Amino acid sequence: MAPNVPSFVERRRSGLPSTAPGSERRQFANSHRDLSPPARELAQAIDTYKLDHRRRFITCEEMLQVIQSLGYQKS
Repeated sequence: MAPNVPSFVERRRSGLPSTAPGSERRQFANSHRDLSPPARELAQAIDTYKLDHRRRFITCEEMLQVIQSLGYQKS
C-alpha cells in the first residue's frame, strides 16, 4: 500500500437486517394495500412476472402478456 493513502474504510452501519440471498429488496413493501381488488391482482401478477423473469422493469409488451394472462382482452 502506498504511504499516506488511507486503507478502505467500511462505512455501512453494522447491525442492519440483511436480505436473504436470492431475495430482492422492495422499495414499497405495502404499495398494493390501497388498490382496488382488480388493480391489486394486476400489480401482484406483474410482481410475480418480474420475480420469475429476474427483471426489475418490464416492457409494454411484457405488461401486455401479463394482462392477457389474467384473461383481459380488447373488446
